[in-house]
Amino acid sequence: MQSKTIFPAPIARKEPTTTQIHGHTLHDDYAWLRNKESAEVIAYLEAENSYTAAVMEPAQPLADALYTEMLSHIQQTDVSVPYFKDGFFYYSRIVKGQQYLLYCRIPAPAGATADTPPTLPPLAGFANEQMLLDVNQLAVGKAFMSIGAFTVSDDGQRLAYTTDNTGFRQYTLFVRDLRTGTTTAALAERVGSIEWAADNCTLFYTIEDEETKRQHQLYRLDAGVEPAHSVLLYEEADERFNIAINRTRDGEYLLLEISSHTTSELRFLPAQQPQGSFQIIESRRDAIEYYADHCEGNWYIRANDTGRNFRLVTAPVSACGQKNWREILPHRAEVMLEDFDLFRSFFAVTERVQGLPHLRIFDRPSAQPLQEITFPEPAYRAAAEINAEFDATTYRYSYQSLITPASVYQYDVATAKSMLLKQAEVPGGFDRSLYASERIFAPAHDGVQVPISLVYRKDSFARGKNPLYVYGYGSYGYSLPIGFNSNRLSLLDRGLVLAYAHIRGGGEMGKPWHDAGRLMQKQNTFSDFIAATEHLLAQGYGAQGRVAIEGGSAGGLLMGAVANQRPDLFRVVLSHVPFVDVMNTMLDASLPLTVPEYEEWGNPNEQPAFECMLAYSPYDNLRAQSYPAMLVKTSLHDSQVMYWEPAKYVAKLRTLKQDENLLLLHTNMAAGHGGASGRYDYLKEIAFDYAFLLWQLGVERLA
Repeated sequence: MQSKTIFPAPIARKEPTTTQIHGHTLHDDYAWLRNKESAEVIAYLEAENSYTAAVMEPAQPLADALYTEMLSHIQQTDVSVPYFKDGFFYYSRIVKGQQYLLYCRIPAPAGATADTPPTLPPLAGFANEQMLLDVNQLAVGKAFMSIGAFTVSDDGQRLAYTTDNTGFRQYTLFVRDLRTGTTTAALAERVGSIEWAADNCTLFYTIEDEETKRQHQLYRLDAGVEPAHSVLLYEEADERFNIAINRTRDGEYLLLEISSHTTSELRFLPAQQPQGSFQIIESRRDAIEYYADHCEGNWYIRANDTGRNFRLVTAPVSACGQKNWREILPHRAEVMLEDFDLFRSFFAVTERVQGLPHLRIFDRPSAQPLQEITFPEPAYRAAAEINAEFDATTYRYSYQSLITPASVYQYDVATAKSMLLKQAEVPGGFDRSLYASERIFAPAHDGVQVPISLVYRKDSFARGKNPLYVYGYGSYGYSLPIGFNSNRLSLLDRGLVLAYAHIRGGGEMGKPWHDAGRLMQKQNTFSDFIAATEHLLAQGYGAQGRVAIEGGSAGGLLMGAVANQRPDLFRVVLSHVPFVDVMNTMLDASLPLTVPEYEEWGNPNEQPAFECMLAYSPYDNLRAQSYPAMLVKTSLHDSQVMYWEPAKYVAKLRTLKQDENLLLLHTNMAAGHGGASGRYDYLKEIAFDYAFLLWQLGVERLA
């Protein structure tokens, strides 16, 4: 497969600008690309898209074949497992040929509860199905459609939901009367979270600042009057903090969560008293986070006030300050208490031990441990499913691994038995016994052991011979999920070994793991990824010179940093919506997310933080050297990482790279941070990525 360049790569013009700070001069020749309204900017992005399409022409048959192949492994008409709430079973389904979900419900049969094993809906839906929302209809005439918040009033008569039709994650609020099917005009713009009060007509919602996209205001709306009228209840002034409105599982309280990356505060209001005033559980203190739920007059609170990995305490609603907190699960240095799910008779905790999730069940009144739900594989993903009913005596959870498709279980607390409700079907002859999953550890530069999850096809594995693919993220304390994805079969069946590096900056080993890869310790994230790749090669999981890597958003920062620091180690880089222009972005407080992000990356107005960030910022550290083949992807309406970051990065790199490897930029002109919204459109994007990867690795033949 040969590349035939139809015309030369676009060369962006230079318009030098400088920034003087802390004795440094930052040079930027491509700041003009920030002008989204400029015809010249749009023309440049379209020229890059045309160039990418031309260069990829030899690989397009492979992309088409991959799309067909991946589609063959997807159950195109499918339904979710119904869950019980307030007298209905709710579920979603999707139909072959349609891009988006249908949200549905049926009245629950007499005597049904949350513990009743559900009947899976027929693929065409139940005969008595009520269609709550057909996203396909909402998407007619639009290139993008996404549902944000979605909640039904307690009496089941009103649905509040939000939509985004650009990809900028700017959502509009609507209310639908489920008795008549009528929908209001838009009630509010830039809406984040929404919750009903117990009166079934008062709706609370939060909105974001138009410039910074920080959720900062809480409103109350009476959906039962015409015209609907909103009242501002709260505005958060601290630019580090976002707000969200939630409701306790028992329905008794509304909770206003006010949180930064490192600090939180909760305020509560009885759901039966929507006209009342919110009260504080415990006033915020820097670097202390806490999260709560309610049961029978007591708060159950997960807090990191005595240690970074959180403990669990209770306190009466009437005296809920920290001085009254009673510990029921202590902080443990080796175990991260990630979450808890509270029910009337029991509670379940999600813990992370040595990087793996553990689910434990406790008796609620006594707080005594009952059972642990155990899992058989070396690397997996386990988490709570939708558990909407407070009085349930069963617990829904999901499980999957690199070789086990997504599965939903119902766990009976009384019998300690799990019942499989559904496992995702994988058409096209998938046989899990053909694949192997492993979990190994790589020594970092300072001796720290970095976990790596691996999957490969047994009959094509030859030590030291296979192409190797390594994925990483390593930011915000986010634990890289180890789940099943049928798209990966197209790589595995072509002999690739796939590895997922759980590097510092993520949350796999708890809050200290995050701390060790943020702020002044951020270089550990990049060093860990390099060490993980070197270890994989040394152990024979891949061949030298045949390594592909992938990451997106903050993982795109990772891609840019390691490509600068060790370009010789990698053959191919897939970089999605990459945060690569660190200095210019973090020095501009008017941009979305910048000020809240100081707690993750540092404030560059402070010299030590500035020096640290400057040392790894991908855009600022591009230099004259050879680089791997790169496909850099962005979206014009990205609200998290602005399109101009990857555009500037590619423009600058074109002038510096000293090799003949491909450098491609593709901008989705009608999407946001997550790419295309329709499932078929998104699958075509993945097929395009994989075609580039396989082509550049020299793996071209179909299996």
